[in-house]
Amino acid sequence: MPQLPDDLDAVAVRNWCSLALEALGRERAEIDAINVYPIADGDTGTNLYLTVESAAAAVEAVFAAHETGATAPATADAVRAMAHGALIGARGNSGTILAQLLRGMAGVLADGGDAARLRLALTRAAAAARQAVAHPVEGTVLTVATAAAEAAQGDERELRAVVGAAYEGARAALAKTPEQLAVLGRAGVVDAGGRGLVAVLGALVEAVTGQAPVRGPGAGSGKVPAPVDGGSVVGLPVGGVPVPAGGAAVEGPLDYPEDLDGGGPAFEVIYLLEARDEQVDRLRARLDALGDSLVVVGGDGLWHVHVHVDDAGAAVEAGVEAGRPYRIRITHLATESGHDVRVQAEPAQRAVVVVVPGDGLAGLCTEAGATTVIARPGEPPASGELVDAIRRAHAREVVLLPNDAALRHTAAAAAEQARTEGVRVALVPTRAAVQGIAALAVHEPDRGFDEDVVAMTAAAGATRYAELAVAERQSWTMAGICQAGDILGLIDGDVAVIGADVPATARTVLDRMLAAGGELVTLVLGEDVPDALADALEEHVREGHLAVDTVVYRGGHQRAPLLIGVE
Repeated sequence: MPQLPDDLDAVAVRNWCSLALEALGRERAEIDAINVYPIADGDTGTNLYLTVESAAAAVEAVFAAHETGATAPATADAVRAMAHGALIGARGNSGTILAQLLRGMAGVLADGGDAARLRLALTRAAAAARQAVAHPVEGTVLTVATAAAEAAQGDERELRAVVGAAYEGARAALAKTPEQLAVLGRAGVVDAGGRGLVAVLGALVEAVTGQAPVRGPGAGSGKVPAPVDGGSVVGLPVGGVPVPAGGAAVEGPLDYPEDLDGGGPAFEVIYLLEARDEQVDRLRARLDALGDSLVVVGGDGLWHVHVHVDDAGAAVEAGVEAGRPYRIRITHLATESGHDVRVQAEPAQRAVVVVVPGDGLAGLCTEAGATTVIARPGEPPASGELVDAIRRAHAREVVLLPNDAALRHTAAAAAEQARTEGVRVALVPTRAAVQGIAALAVHEPDRGFDEDVVAMTAAAGATRYAELAVAERQSWTMAGICQAGDILGLIDGDVAVIGADVPATARTVLDRMLAAGGELVTLVLGEDVPDALADALEEHVREGHLAVDTVVYRGGHQRAPLLIGVE
């Protein structure tokens, strides 16, 4: 049996994230089913799962990057990665609030994870989440978070007792949410976001004590609170959460606006935003005037914005005025029989979903008809984001181009999830953006699906790829020992050239790649790379390699200053 932690160290944080993901995976369908307040989207459980998935992936990346040795990563690195991963991967209002809760905890736990600091972390987290919501409402996940923090304050003992008290306090508050919100009482359900938080806190109990907590109201009886306002409820042993009488699933909301009357705004707008704090204060005021369900979380220059509005363009424009918005997602909602539902046109026959490293290539691929997912430096997309993109493509058949060898498992998981939803998905194992460009160039939606996939796979496989990178530290490579600041030329994923500057290194890489033959060179320039470099490399190819054409694209804000493809 593994040794139980005396404080919340990096290993315990890793276990917590893993266990929380497992718990939400088990319960997300049930959480989705009990959402009745205030919008019937029925995906709060899924949103929370995807948010925690991103947090867990970020923590795993910290452990993977840590040098092999007897010690684990620092606690500060693990909790900050958890908070950052949740922030960039947050989905829906409940996921956004959970991201802020984790961020509030990380700000305290980075300095230590003993019982006293955990009590403080829970208090800071609850306060931060309330501050992030424009119009807090009782009977929601905010109420449950506050109750957990207050219960933890009453226990001065060891860490295990503190997490147990927080969990029991949250569970008791969750059972009372139907008394605080009439809409929950009429349906005979507890708040879905609050139930998700209880699952996350239960995972924390298991990470610290080694034992999963008893689930369900009471001493694990599986019974539910008495009906409120005439609502009828039945027992649900798993998780101990009530559902409507007859067991019918109730679809539910993403968020918690103050005004429960009327049809509500037409669009949900979500984006990440790079902006200064003072700009975000003005953004909050403007978005609050535009719509409702406003939640803005984050800090240190990176924010996650969620709002419901009638004018989606105005919400995005407000973000542009405040800073640099990206990963923009707009969902069109319409009122039907008192519930909000997504408006869907007839699906297309076929679509392509492609992961790209920068805005420039995103524009290029969008013009070619593809649905894009931007993988920004240090922010690889989680499987949930790829599933979202497949759904946005809204087609019966989808070709998925991950364009990164490190994303192969993530992309495979996304493809499998989409297949369970009835979409025929083919995963072309592209390992670089230039291979994705080559595959997209031969895509023909009018031919048979299998034939199209074979042609795209062949085009990608016939494209060798390279990129230039800047060495961060002294290290041994396949090409010898490099020093910090050296320019590395990677061909097909391996360091092949070590140079002093970008132009000379790029020329050497091109010559090595073209020595094996080629008819077309593709250059993708990073945001800060001058056009003069592309002109010089085009001339170099033209003078040294007859009958080889060169095409140049602007990649925008991407990790590598230069990407190279040779077909």
